[in-house]
Amino acid sequence: MRRITLDLASSDMKLVLEGLESLEKQWAHVCENSDDEISDYGNDLIELRLLIKSLRNDAISVFGDNVVNFSRDLL
Repeated sequence: MRRITLDLASSDMKLVLEGLESLEKQWAHVCENSDDEISDYGNDLIELRLLIKSLRNDAISVFGDNVVNFSRDLL
């Protein structure tokens, strides 16, 4: 298996995680609301959730809990 290693800053990791979590919500919505086999993202959704879990845990251990705070609200 070939691999890519990325060197990401906290802000970059936050964008990656936010994008993946948005994609997870879209795919989950499709799975929950479609009977069409073509729209069945089930296996890919499982893989995506495993990836998010791994990245989230690694990101929190390196950058802290704020890396998974995607709020656009002013402090």
